[in-house]
Amino acid sequence: MSTTNLNRSMSARYTYTAMLFHWVIALLVVSAFTLGLVMTDIPGLTPTKLRYFSWHKWLGVTVLLLAVLRVLWRLFHQAPAYPASMPRWQKSAANGLHMLLYVLIFAVPLSGYFYSLASGVPVVYLGVFELPVLIAADPELKPVLKSIHYWLNMLLCGAVGVHVAAALKHQFIDRDGVLGRMLPSFSRRS
Repeated sequence: MSTTNLNRSMSARYTYTAMLFHWVIALLVVSAFTLGLVMTDIPGLTPTKLRYFSWHKWLGVTVLLLAVLRVLWRLFHQAPAYPASMPRWQKSAANGLHMLLYVLIFAVPLSGYFYSLASGVPVVYLGVFELPVLIAADPELKPVLKSIHYWLNMLLCGAVGVHVAAALKHQFIDRDGVLGRMLPSFSRRS
């Protein structure tokens, strides 16, 4: 890629607000996923396990709230164009993957919320704000929602892995500036 094309693709960047949403949500998703793995490995019902469940739920609710704000932001702020050198199939794949990631950052916390309600356990955000109980405890629905929550998490994990791999491919193989669009620039431009 020529220097002119690289500079042009690097100048088409996301806003700092979009970057903040992206990286904070990414950090929270990784934290919630990791905490979910840790807490489910703790045998029995201990105070530590209960605390981790609360933190896991708080992270999920926070992701959901930020996802709503991110979508609202995105409705009024167009994403920067992909580099002209990027093949059409890669642009389509990237758009499809981004759509899947958006769906999953809503579906995973919502499935966890409904799983918690079906288990008869209310969700109290930050230990202060009780979320509405939209469904009654249901021992038949509980295992179904548990499975849905688990598999949506696995799908999200896989989608994030593909997203990261694609970003690294663009950075180190294609060298087309795609990753740089989502990284803050701390240098001053002339």
